[in-house]
Amino acid sequence: MEDNLRNEVEAGKAKFQDFSIAPSHTCEHIINQTMVRLFDCGRAISAHIEKKKSKLDFKMDKELSLEDLQRLESEVNRIISLDLPIIITYIPEEEAKERFDINRLPKGTSDTLRVVSIGDYDQCLCIGTHVEHTMEIGIFKLLTHSYSDGVLRIRWKLI
Repeated sequence: MEDNLRNEVEAGKAKFQDFSIAPSHTCEHIINQTMVRLFDCGRAISAHIEKKKSKLDFKMDKELSLEDLQRLESEVNRIISLDLPIIITYIPEEEAKERFDINRLPKGTSDTLRVVSIGDYDQCLCIGTHVEHTMEIGIFKLLTHSYSDGVLRIRWKLI
């Protein structure tokens, strides 16, 4: 079991080092923070990020209305248009425990953790490759959504 988890983590690292998904991956951070700010939910519980289209799952008490989804799309695009810089810093694990939920980190993680900041809009622990400024992302387009058993799934792409 430990070897399977390690292989999964290593495969994830390789995928998120692929610069072709950097715009989508950076947008995923913005979507997460926007969901937190607009709907007082946590960050995505599951993500599948790809160059052509992606999906995120959020634990939600209720389904979002079409107006809510339009507001999400509009706000994500507004943040992208601010041309915020993406800044990478490193912090000790002890500091990370105070600032972030580190429960999803794999065992054996370094004592120094990587923080990705999108201007002053979002900060999170992340191993992936990102664009340098949000204007490099493109336009966020919400494709479809579904809600089942307390989970909102949004499917989206960048134009």
